[in-house]
Amino acid sequence: MKRAALHNLGCKVNAYETDAMEQMLRDDGYEIVPFTEQAEVYLINTCSVTQMADKKSRQMIHRAKRMNPNAVIIAAGCYVQTAKDNNELDESIADIIIGNNRKQDLIPELHKFLVEHRPQMLVADINHLPEEYEELHVSNSSEHTRAFIKVQDGCNQFCSYCIIPYARGRVRSRKPEHVLEEVEQLANNGFQEIVLAGIHLSSYGVPGEYDLIDLIELLHGVPGIKRIRLSSLEPQVVTEHFASTLASLDKVCPHFHLSLQSGCDATLQRMNRKYSTEEYKRGVAMLRKYFDHPAITTDVIVGFPGETEEEFETTREYLDDIHFYEMHVFKYSKRTGTRAAVMPDQVPEEKKSERSDVLISMADKMSLEYRQSFFGKKVQVLFEEQEEIDGKIYWMGFTKEYIRVAYETKEDIANTIIEGRVSAMLNDEVVLIETE
Repeated sequence: MKRAALHNLGCKVNAYETDAMEQMLRDDGYEIVPFTEQAEVYLINTCSVTQMADKKSRQMIHRAKRMNPNAVIIAAGCYVQTAKDNNELDESIADIIIGNNRKQDLIPELHKFLVEHRPQMLVADINHLPEEYEELHVSNSSEHTRAFIKVQDGCNQFCSYCIIPYARGRVRSRKPEHVLEEVEQLANNGFQEIVLAGIHLSSYGVPGEYDLIDLIELLHGVPGIKRIRLSSLEPQVVTEHFASTLASLDKVCPHFHLSLQSGCDATLQRMNRKYSTEEYKRGVAMLRKYFDHPAITTDVIVGFPGETEEEFETTREYLDDIHFYEMHVFKYSKRTGTRAAVMPDQVPEEKKSERSDVLISMADKMSLEYRQSFFGKKVQVLFEEQEEIDGKIYWMGFTKEYIRVAYETKEDIANTIIEGRVSAMLNDEVVLIETE
């Protein structure tokens, strides 16, 4: 049997697209093997969010060539898209090059290459394409018990530090009936939790026809689906209607990742973010009004060009005031092709590291406090897999708030939802539950 190996770099949208391409290869008769093994086809779904992501993408392509010089090498995704748009890509990098919005053509192009043995480059000018969503499909997922569903692509925000609008093009949304069909199939295959994902999920929909709330309400009725989780949201989407409607749908997980980036309005303006700290705070307050102790998580960039000590302190105080469940802290990294890369007053790396350490320490403390706040409370846990911790075997899973939970039992409880009471911390990142 023909063998294919795939490697994914980047976000959950990329992971979904890799799953979809893996399914295409399976349907075409390929056995899927780990990327470390010999294969006749290697596919690397690349990322371009940072310069380091570009470098890792190139390294994985070269690694595939070394593992089997006679294999067909396929490079897909954001790195090849941005490199082609910047005239930095030629056909020598891979046998088949597939940009964004062309992944559905994988199998025909692979067949064509196997006949003609001529390099294929499928990289369209994504910023001038019609606003048409590329329909991909999965019936299974590489995740253990939850399935990520890509429902939206593209971004119109053009934050000054971000290359993604150039890699992904303008906002486009998947038709609700197509999402419904896929979710029903995943439910039939045993998945109980779905995660709605997109490059800019908050912009999902067609004005006057349907929006993100409409989609969630539609999927809420699918038998077998017990949880609906949302990936990253923009704070502006959290209105009274949005929060109250979600709270009325018991399958919606009270776990919201609201992208922030900075707690200082002057920094947000230089980033070209489309909200103020006050607007962000209102969104958080709205979620906390309608949900009981929801998990609010966020992203923060330190050392953005022009960030002074005073601006950083303003951000630190703001983060402490909001008090998140988790914060993902990033040191600003120049991305060629963005406005921020050529801004004056670039912050020294040493200063970025100092500020990052401060916020990571704060994030660890807040995260522990949030987990500890569940002591004595009942939670529902979707269990995934076994893990050995300190010599003991536990089943591991997640609550609706995405708190990681351990439960000691000899039963096989994979993909089972169990209610238990939080009894203690197993370590700084995992809580223990007991059942009655």
